Amino acid sequence: MLPGPLTSVVLMGVSGSGKTTVGHRAAALAGMRFIDADALHPLENVAKMASGHPLDDTDRAPWLDSVAQALAEATPVVVACSALRRAYRDRLRRDAPRALFVLLQVPRPELESRVAARPGHFMPVGLLDSQLAALEAPAPDEGVLVLDATRPIEELAAAVAALATPRVD
Repeated sequence: MLPGPLTSVVLMGVSGSGKTTVGHRAAALAGMRFIDADALHPLENVAKMASGHPLDDTDRAPWLDSVAQALAEATPVVVACSALRRAYRDRLRRDAPRALFVLLQVPRPELESRVAARPGHFMPVGLLDSQLAALEAPAPDEGVLVLDATRPIEELAAAVAALATPRVD
């Protein structure tokens, strides 16, 4: 845990891990703003994923810049962002050094079930393998909190909200 007040919490993990659901609820409990990084993707990225093609680092670069800007400008905030690789998390930390990253872990069969149950979402089940392959386990020096996201949503949201300390200026 970072010493002093946090300015933001980044809920990270692969598609279907519960980032948006937990994030909305945690933000409400903590009295913070919520941002879903999926809404910051360029239309080209959404189209690429919707057609079953995984994003690469070149695709993600402008998106990560947008997420980092949102983190820097909207504090205090809870952000749902996959942040799959350490380089992506480091990019976000440059603009939001007080952010706490929380990895929501879910077993693959449960992820498949969750993603399949989201009709109309641009992320198809077929891209789950690419996300799991891209996910780099957080190193100890990153200070990422790992939560078992098979726990009830309210329990997870309360745990995340308890970590969030909105800064009062």
